[in-house]
Amino acid sequence: MPEKSVESLSESEAASELKRLAEEIAAHDQRYHAEDAPTISDAAYDALRRRNLAIEQRFPALVREDSPSRKVGAAVSEKFRKIVHAIPMLSLDNAFAEADVIDFVGRIRRFLRLGADAPLAMTAEPKIDGLSLSLRYEAGRLVTAATRGNGQVGEDVTANARTIAEIPNVLSGDFPDVLEVRGEVYMRLTDFAELNRRNAEAGKQVFANPRNSAAGSLRQLDTSITASRPLRFFAYTWGAVSAMPADTQMGMVAAFERFGFRVNPLMKLFDSVEGLLEQYRLIESNRATLGYDIDGVVYKVNSLELQQRLGFVSRSPRWAIAHKFPAEKATTILTGIDIQVGRTGALTPVARLVPVTVGGVVVTNATLHNEDYIKGIGNNGQPIREGRDIRIGDTVSIQRAGDVIPQVIDVVLEKRPPDSIPYAFPVLCPACGSHAVREEGEAVRRCTGGLICPAQAVERLRHFVSRGAFDIEGLGEKQIEFFFHAEDPSLRIYSPADIFTLKARQAASLTKLENVDGFGATSVRKLFAAIDDRRQVEFSRFLYALGIRHIGETNAKRLARHFLSFAAFREAGQNAVMPTGKGDPGNAAWQELNGISGIGSIVAEAVVDFFAEDHNRQALDALLAEVTVLDEEPVGRVSSPVSGKTVVFTGALEKMSRDEAKAMAEKLGAKVAGSVSKKTDLVVAGPGAGSKLKLATELGIEVIDEDAWLARIGKA
Repeated sequence: MPEKSVESLSESEAASELKRLAEEIAAHDQRYHAEDAPTISDAAYDALRRRNLAIEQRFPALVREDSPSRKVGAAVSEKFRKIVHAIPMLSLDNAFAEADVIDFVGRIRRFLRLGADAPLAMTAEPKIDGLSLSLRYEAGRLVTAATRGNGQVGEDVTANARTIAEIPNVLSGDFPDVLEVRGEVYMRLTDFAELNRRNAEAGKQVFANPRNSAAGSLRQLDTSITASRPLRFFAYTWGAVSAMPADTQMGMVAAFERFGFRVNPLMKLFDSVEGLLEQYRLIESNRATLGYDIDGVVYKVNSLELQQRLGFVSRSPRWAIAHKFPAEKATTILTGIDIQVGRTGALTPVARLVPVTVGGVVVTNATLHNEDYIKGIGNNGQPIREGRDIRIGDTVSIQRAGDVIPQVIDVVLEKRPPDSIPYAFPVLCPACGSHAVREEGEAVRRCTGGLICPAQAVERLRHFVSRGAFDIEGLGEKQIEFFFHAEDPSLRIYSPADIFTLKARQAASLTKLENVDGFGATSVRKLFAAIDDRRQVEFSRFLYALGIRHIGETNAKRLARHFLSFAAFREAGQNAVMPTGKGDPGNAAWQELNGISGIGSIVAEAVVDFFAEDHNRQALDALLAEVTVLDEEPVGRVSSPVSGKTVVFTGALEKMSRDEAKAMAEKLGAKVAGSVSKKTDLVVAGPGAGSKLKLATELGIEVIDEDAWLARIGKA
C-alpha cells in the first residue's frame, strides 16, 4: 500500500507509522551496522529516517523511547568484546539542498552572535561511505580499536585493526600520551571488484558494495581473513585526547598525518558558504574518479573553541553537518488534487499521481503544500516556478530525496494537455461547507467551522486523548470515530467533557456499550477505568490537549513552567489585551504572555484568541468540572545561584550571544523571560539597554552587567 503524506496522517496513523518506522529502521541498522548486509540503498534509508523525523516534528507527543532519532548505530554483537567509548561516537545531521547548508551556517552565526561579515572558517571534506572506527593510543602504541556500535559502546576489533597497513601500531612524531583517533575503514573500488571476482570463483560470499565488504572484513573472528582483505583507513576526527596538538579542525587533521595516518587530500578550508558549496560541487563532479565510495560532503567549524561553544543537540553536533548527494527524481502524471482538512482547519492539497518509483519507493501521492505553491508562488511572494502553475493532467517532476514527503517540484510544460485549465483552490471547506479563509501573511487557507466541522472535531478529540495529552488507553482512532458518530446520546462524544461523562450517561441508559459490536464487559470496564485514571492531569499535558493553535508539547511546557497553575494561565489569557497599534505595548497580562522565553506574539495571540471565544470557555468549564489540573513543579531543582529565579537579558552582550546566555541560564535552573515585570528577579543589562533597564530600576529589581552574571554563575 502507498504511504500517506505526513500532513494527512491522523494521530493514530502517526503512532502506528512511528512504530513501523522504529522497527524497520532498527532492522536496517542491525543489517547495516551489525551484519554488514543492508537491504536498501542509503537514499532509501535516509528517506525512512527523514519521514520518521517529519512525523515526530508534527506529532511531538508521539516520540517513542526507541525512536531512531534518539539512537546511533545498532546494538553491539555478542560475538565481540564490548568497549565503552570514553567520548560517545555520535552521528551527523544531514543536509540535502544548498538552502539547508545556508540555514546551517546561519544558525551557527546566530548562536555565536556573528555578523554576516564576521569571519567563520569551516572545513569541507568527502563523506566516506565505510565503517566508523575509533583507535585508542597510549604512549604512542595502539591499545584498542572499537566500532561505533550504538555510539556509547562499540565492538573490540583491535586484533583486526592491527592488520590494516594504513593504521599505525606505533605513532610517529610528538604525540599526546592518550590519543583516540577516529575515522573510516573503507575499500577502494578496484580492490572491491577484485575481491568479489576471487570470491565468486571460489564460491564464497559476494558483497553488494565496498562498504559492506569493508565492514564485513573488519568484523571477522578470524584475524587472517581481515589481513587478507585490502582495507584502508582515513583519519578525520578524535575522541579522548590528553593534550590537544592543535586548536583547529585542520590543525588536528594535519597532526594525524604527522603521527602516521592517512588523511583525505580533498579536505579544504573555506571562509564562506559559497566556498563550501563550490567544494561540494567539485567533489560531486569528481566522484567517479576518486576510486572509493562517498555519499556527500561534511562541513565542520574549524575553530575548536567555537565547536566547544556550539556543543551538541540530541545525537549530533551543532558545528557539523553532512551535505548528502541527491537521490533520484522521477516524472509522472498528476491525475487529481484532493483537499485534506487537518485538526486546525488547514486545507492541504495533495496530488494524486500515476504510480511511479522514486528512490526505491512507489509513490502515488505527493504534497502540494498550499494554494500559492500550486500557483507557483513561494513564501516570499516571488515565483518559484516562473510561469509554471500546477494543473490536473500535467506531467510533473517528483522528488523524494531529502524530503521524506514526496513533493511535486516542477511541471513539464511541453507535455501539458491543450485543454488544461488553472486549478481553482476551494473557498469552502470540503468537510462542512464553511468558508475557508486565509489570514494575512499566511499561505494556508483554513476552515472557519471550528467545532461544527467534523474533520476538525474528530481530530481535536483524537489529539485530546493522544499520548502527549491525556493519553487515555482504549480511546484510539476507531473508538473516537465510533463515539463521535454514535446516534444514541448516551454513547456520543462531541467534546472533551463528554469523555468524562460517558460512564454516568451509560449508567442511566438502556443502550449499554458492552452490547455493542467491538466492545464487551471487560473492555468497557477497562475503558471507564482508563478514563477515571485521567481525572487528574499535569498542567502541561492539559494545556497541550486543548489543541490551541501554535501550542505543541514544547510550548505547553514553557507556559506551564512560567505560570505553574492553569488558573494563573487562564487569568492571563482572558485578561490580556493585545496592542492596538504602533507604540501600544498592550496591557500587563499581554506583556507577560508575550515576554515568556520561546513564546512571542504569535503564540500569545493564539492564547488570547482561544479564550476570547465563548464556546471555548464553555467547553473548558465543562471539562474542568470533570478533571483536576495539577500544578506544575517549579523550575529550580538544579542547585545554582540562579535556580528558580526569573532572569531577563537586555542590551548587547559582548562575550556570548543571547541564545547562549538563555541556554546557560535555563541549564542552571533559571526561567528566562523576554520582558520585565514584578515577577522578574534579575536583569542582566549590556550596552544599549533601554526600556527594560529603566523599568527594572523603577521596580527595584536587581540589575547586573554581563561580567557580574558570569561571576555569579561561576563562569568568569
